[in-house]
Amino acid sequence: MTFAIIKERKNPPDRRVVFSPEHLAVARTQFPDATFIVESSDIRIFSDEAYKALGFEVLDDVSHADVMIGVKEVPIENLISNKKYFYFSHTIKKQPYNRKLLVAMLEKHIEMFDHETIVRKTGARLIGFGRYAGLVGAYNGFRALGLRDGLFELPKVETLADLDAVKTELDKITIPNIKILLSGTGKVAYGAKEILDHLGIKQISDALYLTSQFSEPVYVMADVMEYAKRKDGKVGDKYKFYKDPSGYESNFMPYAKETDYFIAGHFYGNNAPYLFTREDAKHPDFKINLVADISCDIDGPVASTIRPSTIENPFYGYDPNTEKEVAYDAKGAITVMAVDNLPCELPKDASEGFGETFLEHVIPAFFNNDEREILKRAKMTENGKLTKRFSYLQDYIDGK
Repeated sequence: MTFAIIKERKNPPDRRVVFSPEHLAVARTQFPDATFIVESSDIRIFSDEAYKALGFEVLDDVSHADVMIGVKEVPIENLISNKKYFYFSHTIKKQPYNRKLLVAMLEKHIEMFDHETIVRKTGARLIGFGRYAGLVGAYNGFRALGLRDGLFELPKVETLADLDAVKTELDKITIPNIKILLSGTGKVAYGAKEILDHLGIKQISDALYLTSQFSEPVYVMADVMEYAKRKDGKVGDKYKFYKDPSGYESNFMPYAKETDYFIAGHFYGNNAPYLFTREDAKHPDFKINLVADISCDIDGPVASTIRPSTIENPFYGYDPNTEKEVAYDAKGAITVMAVDNLPCELPKDASEGFGETFLEHVIPAFFNNDEREILKRAKMTENGKLTKRFSYLQDYIDGK
């Protein structure tokens, strides 16, 4: 079986890749029955020469490969019929802008394995760039704080070589006496936590956070059962909430009254209550003035996130009174960082981390008869039809 590392063709260019040259060499050693080839690319974080140096064929045409492995969506005109593809298709939530892509894959009899659908039996995702989104998002929030308040100047992550260089820059700054709320307990949140811990900011309990003041910066990591509560006053259950959040309402306001900097690292499910609304943000006790929204759901659970921002211009301001965008440093505004492709700023580390998990969970499935059913669960399309697990997308395919 031949696996091809394909060129990224989506704009803006994405420099990430699923396998670094070193991880691809490990894969070749572990799976001698597999052939790994690389499509030539002038934007990839690792050069063609780096792959060639380790003995890999780098080709302009990889159409003879069986399995195509990429990161971002493949343009419809570049899809090759009757192949297996791995990439982020951004279709599993019925995203309107990629409906034609999914239709095209069905028409071309492509077997699609979305990176987001590579999960355990429990549904927990096995691979992704979440940690790196969390790392960069939290850093960017502190960068906004320093620029806005004239405290310090951190360089953009994209100008730094790697994660070690990012942490070296953080060693040069002093964080003022603020209270920081981090929502979530997944890979994104733990990536952000890595930055907070590196800065030596103390983590405290919810009870202390909500009732006490401190003479140093502190943070709390809040799970969904802390900032959402059952409407009937009974004790909530996180796993039941994930299945059906309809009986819950927001319990975020006690945190908003105590928080200066909010890092949104949670996963937001359909029909879950918003964390804070536009009306909540108008409340005189609403204290949050800086939001790093890593989750980046537009006009959703974090009311100040009214649009995504970009790596080039990562910050904007949200005026709670007018509900309009203003300058990121405008008086009375909530400063917002809502870059929706954060791992792109740290392409080397993100690629290396992704390759490690892809090699652990995905490649073996092709050679052990898919004993953990990783591929079976992940496969979205087969023989021109949706698989049973993804049959819920049929009305999306039909344009209904």
